[in-house]
Amino acid sequence: MPQKKEVIHTKIWQEEAESDNPFATKRCLCSGYDVYGDLLGKISWIEYLYLIYCLEPPSQKQSKLLEGIAVILANPGPRDHSVRAAMLGGVGGSHSAASLMAALSVGAGQLGGAREVFLAMEYWQQCNCSLQAWQEIILQPPKQTRVDVWPEMEHTPGFDPHGASCPTPIKQSLEYLASSTPGETLPWLQKHRKELENCAEMPLALTGVIASAFTDLKLTPEQGEMIYLLLRLPGAGAHALEQRQHGWRKYPFFKDAIVLTDDPGPVNVDKS
Repeated sequence: MPQKKEVIHTKIWQEEAESDNPFATKRCLCSGYDVYGDLLGKISWIEYLYLIYCLEPPSQKQSKLLEGIAVILANPGPRDHSVRAAMLGGVGGSHSAASLMAALSVGAGQLGGAREVFLAMEYWQQCNCSLQAWQEIILQPPKQTRVDVWPEMEHTPGFDPHGASCPTPIKQSLEYLASSTPGETLPWLQKHRKELENCAEMPLALTGVIASAFTDLKLTPEQGEMIYLLLRLPGAGAHALEQRQHGWRKYPFFKDAIVLTDDPGPVNVDKS
């Protein structure tokens, strides 16, 4: 009997084989567009990212908004837990992949991580631009009904339970993105930020800004969670490489915490 032909089910990607080799690709189509024949040299990385996830090219405003998000998220800085995880991998001599996996693992959670963005986007789906709906969901958060590895949230997603006030970079990010968006979510958030902060009794976090921006891009919470993880990796990788070069003696968060009582000091090597 003839073997059944395996079919890869995807709307994202299609390949056409070379005439002399069925295992070599002649033409690659992403969402119906010839990647190397039509897109290469004519589309930006941000536009291509949107195409991969949304299966259609972005509008000019969508592209500008996503590019702004990418710049904001590219390097969360060494204070961020996910970047710190990558730095620890780098200073410990781990391979590059291990450092990035550490950043992904730590940056996936519910405190400043990708899962918090996911949950904040679900709140946007439920509340839209209704101040009353937001006040109600903040004061009476929904109970988790799905079977999940994540515990119940201990704070309103999109807000900082440890913050004293909304930091300047977050206000700057919100102002820029609200001016760039084709949607209504970001301008509404900018207008009602203080009212929401008063209700939540905590300041707006970057996850809240990004969740509203992803909502304006009409992404699903699942897409927002994935793209948030992806866009934060450049800074994590760069800091990991830097710390690998410096070594643990110059690791900024060790400083005086590690003291060698039997440190032999510099070793003089006789090169004669």
